[in-house]
Amino acid sequence: MKKKILVANRGEIALRVIRAIQELDHVAIGVYETPDNDALHIRTADEAVWLGDGPRCDYLNIDKVIAAAKKAGADAIHPGYGFLAENPAFAKACEDAGIIFIGPPSDVVQSLGDKVTARRIMKEAGIPMVPGTDNLPAGDDGVQMAVEFCRKYGYPVMLKATAGGGGRGIRRVDNEKQLRAEIPVARAEAKAAFNNDSVYLEKVVLTPKHIEVQIIADKAGTTVHLGSRDCSIQRRNQKLVEIAPSLIEDKALVDKICETAVKAAKAAKYFNAGTVEFLVDKDRNFYFMEINTRIQVEHTVTEMVTGIDIVRTQIKLALGKKLSFSQEDVQIRGYAIEVRINAEDPQNNFMPEGGKTVSVYRSPGGYGVRLDGFVYQGYTIPEVYDSLLVKLTVHGFSWNETVDRLRRCLNNFVIIGPKTTIPFYLRVIDDRDFKKGEFDTSFLDTHTHLLEYEDVESEGSKLARLIAEIHYRKENPYAV
Repeated sequence: MKKKILVANRGEIALRVIRAIQELDHVAIGVYETPDNDALHIRTADEAVWLGDGPRCDYLNIDKVIAAAKKAGADAIHPGYGFLAENPAFAKACEDAGIIFIGPPSDVVQSLGDKVTARRIMKEAGIPMVPGTDNLPAGDDGVQMAVEFCRKYGYPVMLKATAGGGGRGIRRVDNEKQLRAEIPVARAEAKAAFNNDSVYLEKVVLTPKHIEVQIIADKAGTTVHLGSRDCSIQRRNQKLVEIAPSLIEDKALVDKICETAVKAAKAAKYFNAGTVEFLVDKDRNFYFMEINTRIQVEHTVTEMVTGIDIVRTQIKLALGKKLSFSQEDVQIRGYAIEVRINAEDPQNNFMPEGGKTVSVYRSPGGYGVRLDGFVYQGYTIPEVYDSLLVKLTVHGFSWNETVDRLRRCLNNFVIIGPKTTIPFYLRVIDDRDFKKGEFDTSFLDTHTHLLEYEDVESEGSKLARLIAEIHYRKENPYAV
């Protein structure tokens, strides 16, 4: 029987979910704010509901999204990532409205979204943890608790928003003077970003690898992992390059991390798709970071190496199906790399290029190439949303083949209008350490020379731009 499923998101993830819904022969309902009037996810959805003028506030308005779902007669809601995806109040609102939330139950979202509670659950389950505090009390008591923790474990430490996510609400602290100054600032930022001013401390694991494991579980409690990912190359605690599987050569270590991820998911009574994140230090010790209770931006690399459609599986599980595969069925084949093509200027601290129009757009293709995007020729990049244009994911039999394919695809892109992260990625993948798989979360800090490039327009780009300008002049002969 056909179901109506509303996608409470925008951009490439909305398109990704809409396509999965349509493949399952259900009805896909999109939502949008006024700045997204021309967005591809609205054109692709079977139905669309306008939320309001926005920007952002309507995508984040639980009452409006639930009202849109009721108006459209939706049976279920997929939250994608970002916006309301990890908001337990949204999951609870869906449950209260009799609408299926495509994700874990609201109480699981609540417990794992509170980083301190999540740490407590993992500690009780025997999951290896980075030393950390509970929520710091308000006022001087909280400052004193933080000072005592740091005197015991040493600096540096990470000051984190309890309700944080997506790399936000995180500050590194290197001494006591900085600690005392940063706590009230961090509380204010946490309150503004997450409507929750709770913060806590974690000891910094110096120059770790950021390794995560995709897990998926059905309502009967069957839980499997889909292998590892390496997301160590980041800027401002946000991922830029994602790789599956991890390049750690110690197979026994990777297997143990994956098994620990399943153990962590079971301890949290997890259901649907999620990601368990770890830090791995230079001595190959690994520590639990958090569980993300949603689909990840980088799910594409896992899909490429396993052949398992994670979003399709999410929907089927939420509608009452059991997992159709076991742990033994999951086979990792080759390597996959995803890069996020953002409308940003890497040489200007990755400043977004919102407000600019993509006058020419040509994307690569071929064997082992996947594109998840929503940009098109003539698209004006909204200044009020994320700067992501398209995710490029490539797959190859070997690591070297995959890197070669990525280089070819990046060179085949033509995006005229905004500056993008493409020239930067070309520098990254030609770096000796990257080719050898030797990188950690300090990669950009220790490889600042990768930002020293001349953003030269390729011959193909020049030709495409000139052709576009000729057509534009023909259609607009009096344009200045």
